[in-house]
Amino acid sequence: MALGKVTVNNLNLAQGSFDEIERKALFLGVGDTSKGTVVALNAQSDLDELLGVNDSQLKTQVTAAQANGGENWQAWSVPMEDSGDWHVALDIAMQSASPELVAVCTPALVANDLDTAYAKAESIRTGLGRRMAILIATPGIDAAEQTWGDYLAAQAAIVEPVNAYRVSPVPLLHGNNLGVLVGRLCNRAVSIADTPMRVATGPVLSLGSVPNDKGGIPLNHAMLSSLDALRLSVPQTYPDYPGTFWGDCNLLDAEGGDYRVIENLRVVDKAARAIRVLAISRIGNRHLNSTPISVASNKTYFSRPLREMARSVRIGATEFPGEIKAPKDGDIEIVWPTRDKVEVYLRVTPYNSPKEIEANIALDLTNAR
Repeated sequence: MALGKVTVNNLNLAQGSFDEIERKALFLGVGDTSKGTVVALNAQSDLDELLGVNDSQLKTQVTAAQANGGENWQAWSVPMEDSGDWHVALDIAMQSASPELVAVCTPALVANDLDTAYAKAESIRTGLGRRMAILIATPGIDAAEQTWGDYLAAQAAIVEPVNAYRVSPVPLLHGNNLGVLVGRLCNRAVSIADTPMRVATGPVLSLGSVPNDKGGIPLNHAMLSSLDALRLSVPQTYPDYPGTFWGDCNLLDAEGGDYRVIENLRVVDKAARAIRVLAISRIGNRHLNSTPISVASNKTYFSRPLREMARSVRIGATEFPGEIKAPKDGDIEIVWPTRDKVEVYLRVTPYNSPKEIEANIALDLTNAR
């Protein structure tokens, strides 16, 4: 004999949305108020109230970022003492914030400053599973002491020895370049797959005045090209085209590396964040096993972030592409090296984006028409 029993369980199939980390920035630098605390910021924040009425190393960059960040801009800042260590400030922020971009307003003076920034980003990735890019200021020109040649040599000494694909050096040529670039990268008018070079996004806003060297020579396109070639991230203009725009956000990857520009890193990091969450929910779950039907099912399961990132929108005759191309057969593979370890391989394919356009015009002198 037996008694009837009914058991109803709620099954969690990990079909929910992923928290958005992208387009959120953390600013670290010397400030006037709220030192050592995490200050939440958005497009409506009164920066005089939150960061002090006086300009500071931190407030200068945050003000520029807010101006360029557009609607729904969101960030955090940790104001520091003059002698503060931004590594410590970052550890404080990690307790309550999870940014995509970290803007270090304290200029890097030597190559080791960039190396330690990369080491910090990697320690957070391996220790907390958080992926971030660190955009760090380098000094602007000393107009009383340096020629542009002197300045170029000083910047080269900082960046040339460095191999750090999660770090982007931004020279403070106009005083607030770091904030302008970070705001542009966080603007929701474009996707994370777009380069900050994109002209259709519009010109940068609130960039400081054009600097001169000690001889009174203003910053020019040749100097900007030389700084860009050193893997520094700089603004640019186009002759007879109004407005100031931006070049690539260069990363300090080695020559031939996949992550020499930030848009490549951002799409891969976005996919990795989501796939990590999906992988955690599969730990000890026999739905993922080595049978052909399970492997096929889990290829679909792990490809979800890529399929979501690949969604495009068509309005009339205009198509707005997704962040990456849709995954196809062979882009996702699942391998079992042992009975209790699985390896998932995924390929992320970005769209092409023109950064140099050549137009060739031919003259037709025939009269056959």
